Amino acid sequence: MLKVISLLKRKEGMSLEEFRRWALEEHPKLGQQIPGIRHYRMSVVLQDDPNLPADAVSEFWFDDDEARKAAFATPQGKAAAEDAIAHCSSRIHLLTEEKVIIP
Repeated sequence: MLKVISLLKRKEGMSLEEFRRWALEEHPKLGQQIPGIRHYRMSVVLQDDPNLPADAVSEFWFDDDEARKAAFATPQGKAAAEDAIAHCSSRIHLLTEEKVIIP
């Protein structure tokens, strides 16, 4: 199974509380509509530290890379990406294969 880990940095001028509300309440409404997602998680930092390279981590699981590409090519996938672009100054995507070390 393919896992997409995205490191998200909020836009300049956006408070951590505003970003948290977007990342945990608003954006997931779009993310949940993307077809083909097996799991979806979002984690936001607990303390405001502008020196951190990211303020949140999102995680999406797909059956394979074809499923990932197809999902993000849909209108729902494009809408979620546009929403993230509007709220983040940077997004780094890591395509990984998760291996559970301690279940």
